[in-house]
Amino acid sequence: MHDDANGDAKDAADSAVRRGGPAGGADPEFLSLERELTVLLRRARASQGEMAREVHPDLEPAAYGLLIRLDELGRQRATELAAYIGVGKATMSRQLRALEELGLLAREPDPADGRAWLVDLTEEGRSRVGRVREARRARYVSQLAHWDRREVAELARLLHQLNRVMEK
Repeated sequence: MHDDANGDAKDAADSAVRRGGPAGGADPEFLSLERELTVLLRRARASQGEMAREVHPDLEPAAYGLLIRLDELGRQRATELAAYIGVGKATMSRQLRALEELGLLAREPDPADGRAWLVDLTEEGRSRVGRVREARRARYVSQLAHWDRREVAELARLLHQLNRVMEK
């Protein structure tokens, strides 16, 4: 596979195993996986905050995922979004209200159930999210330009597989 500039994770995990460190004899492959996922998640959280601010300076980082979901799937019920994100109805309602106040999404009654609401990006929201996502993809292309396209595809495939397992 591909070595990167932060390629000392395996060495650190192997060293911890050799000295009987905090891993307590865990498999070095899983120690490396844990370390790399921790770094990836930390960077992803920071990146999510940056992207949220690029969409709108007052946008909470946690709300960025809602915008991406709506951009990809179109209008949805608030309850579906809450289940996808893993938050309660009150939290979702607060986040949706904030996004509506920023002019990034709009709500309308669900024609199939008058008690429910459908939410979708406004044209302004779709435009802003689109610009940020395109800039992010351009950064990936730039950062991974020296990778073989098959490696990029394999990474995407493995991350998809991991996400499916973690979803269950």
